Amino acid sequence: MSVAQTLSEKVFSELATAIVRGEIAPGEKLSEQALVDRYGGSRAPIREAIHKLEARNLVIRVPHAGARVVSLSLSELRDIYEVRLELESMACRLAAQRMSDEEIQGLQHLLQEHARSIEADQGMSYYQKSGNLDFHYRIIEGSKNHRLHQMLCGDLYHIIRMYRYRTSTSSERPQLALKEHQRIVEAIAARDSELAELLMRRHIQASLTNLETRMTQESLLSQSTHTSEENPS
Repeated sequence: MSVAQTLSEKVFSELATAIVRGEIAPGEKLSEQALVDRYGGSRAPIREAIHKLEARNLVIRVPHAGARVVSLSLSELRDIYEVRLELESMACRLAAQRMSDEEIQGLQHLLQEHARSIEADQGMSYYQKSGNLDFHYRIIEGSKNHRLHQMLCGDLYHIIRMYRYRTSTSSERPQLALKEHQRIVEAIAARDSELAELLMRRHIQASLTNLETRMTQESLLSQSTHTSEENPS
């Protein structure tokens, strides 16, 4: 791997994490020059990293405005969550039928790690790294359905992670989400596929409801701030 490729991977990894965690806000512009100033090197590896973020649907290119972090409307998010609700609930049902005992044990150990992570963050957030360190990814893999895996861990995966994290930073939600995950795993371990599917459905619906509330509050706050600026006392 060349130096440029190494830098590109570093920039991509750090920016992807920052976007998912909300450290770079939805709609925020990514300046190539600012990134060169920060990471060094030339524009080529920076540009390559941004292209990879585009491929993950975390960044979009706006004509005459450059690259910006994706920002979805509540309506767009509902569309995505409707798809996620049906497909991931199905994946959970299949996982209860198809996961090996060893895989289920691995899922239980993963949640123990997540519990320690939440405690270390003083219950303020529930951040999951991608791939096998992600509870939802592990469930989808456990479905043993290649097409489901393509759909949920392809185009939708990273944008869902981004908005999932936003719901996990609300008051009491991290611990509540962890408990919901634990109940899902208990159902999978009992091979109760119908209960596992139902619990996943409720879990995702709760996440969407939380997200709707948060985004509505943020929109109202933004409107109030804008009105105050236009009409100073």
